[in-house]
Amino acid sequence: MTINNFIVSLPGLEIITESTQVAKLSDDYHSFSPILTAKLAGKVGDVVVRPKNEAEVLKVAAACAKYKLPITMRGAGTGNYGQCVPIYGGVVLDLSKMQKILWVKPGVARVEAGVKLAALDKKAQEIGWEMRMTPSTYRTATIAGFVAGGSGGIGSIRHGLLNEEGNLLGLRVVTLEDEPRVMELRGSDIQKVNHAWGINGIITEVEIALGETYPWAEVIVIFPEFIAAAKFGQVLAATEDIIKKEVGIFADPIPQYFTGIHQYIPQGSHVALLMIAEQSLESLLGLVQQHEGEITYQKMAGEVTKGLPLAEYTWNHTTLHARSVDSSITYLQSVFPADNLATIQHLHEYFGDEVMMHLEFIRANGSIGSPGLQLVRYTNEARLNEIIRYHESHGVFIANPHSYLIEDGWKRAIASEQIDFKNMVDPYGLMNPGKSKVLQFHG
Repeated sequence: MTINNFIVSLPGLEIITESTQVAKLSDDYHSFSPILTAKLAGKVGDVVVRPKNEAEVLKVAAACAKYKLPITMRGAGTGNYGQCVPIYGGVVLDLSKMQKILWVKPGVARVEAGVKLAALDKKAQEIGWEMRMTPSTYRTATIAGFVAGGSGGIGSIRHGLLNEEGNLLGLRVVTLEDEPRVMELRGSDIQKVNHAWGINGIITEVEIALGETYPWAEVIVIFPEFIAAAKFGQVLAATEDIIKKEVGIFADPIPQYFTGIHQYIPQGSHVALLMIAEQSLESLLGLVQQHEGEITYQKMAGEVTKGLPLAEYTWNHTTLHARSVDSSITYLQSVFPADNLATIQHLHEYFGDEVMMHLEFIRANGSIGSPGLQLVRYTNEARLNEIIRYHESHGVFIANPHSYLIEDGWKRAIASEQIDFKNMVDPYGLMNPGKSKVLQFHG
């Protein structure tokens, strides 16, 4: 009866009750993990609501508070950790129809929650700017989903991670109280909601910094040895005179899963996929020669709309392409020690093809890092845990993508400021419950 009362209380809103559609909109890409696939099987919402504007969001929030219904926020469902999956059923709040680009100015843009990253990027490029960073899912991912569940991506080699000062400028959020409020968060207050998986505020608008755009060329470089490719990536990432947007390194046999470009990558080669400003290509050539690499593919900025962009093979799209060939493949998320090449080379040699090395170079808090998104030939959970423990014993931090609990991911603990904020704006614990070890569902 509670769900029926909820539906009746919201006349005029788009509400989906058909079971197949509800199940589809209760899902994300947690199927990358066989462990999450088993743990989250059968977890679906009772109903999906698609508000068109903030006023409708407020109505949904008030109804959820009144009927004590859990609510799970959703953008495009492109995440990999089950964070869009409602553990306790209830309401799935699909914000994908809130697609207004409110304004774009030099260096900054303001948009509604459901705006796709590619749409914002295209609009910004009209005045010579672009998104500072995007995940590999940028064509379909939404801005609020990126803020709630993302951390960086293509462009992070220039601009760092999303949580670094100056990247995210403002968030407008709706609370889940008996009388929901609209709050504008700016400055350090943004971090109360940023990267919190929708547990402590319904994001309705995002104000985000933009970066100056360049004519980005795409380049494939091959190497006969993995360590040569990794050293090249590290040096390129640290070379400030070469303007770049993406530096991804992929050990053999990963490139053979890239069916759209594998003709440029001979069997047995290790590869770098790059996005480089055209004015830096001459300098890049010298660096490639120093590391005994070979450029096999180069596409200038005016041609990048032809074919699949190289960005589509990077970050977690690497896993997507591999799984399209072999669905038993899963992945890890690793943060290597600061002086990392020796550790990376050891792990590459130790595991061989069982754990295939994939590095993404970033600039985080002013320093160069190379987090790993290694592909894993999955056999069973016990073996996967052995692989994780071996990495950890060598000083590698594993943000476990095989758990839907926030504390098992990049954070290890939810910031106290986020917990305090949640207790204030979500007194009944209804927002995305079940995704934390410490936060309980009170509905």
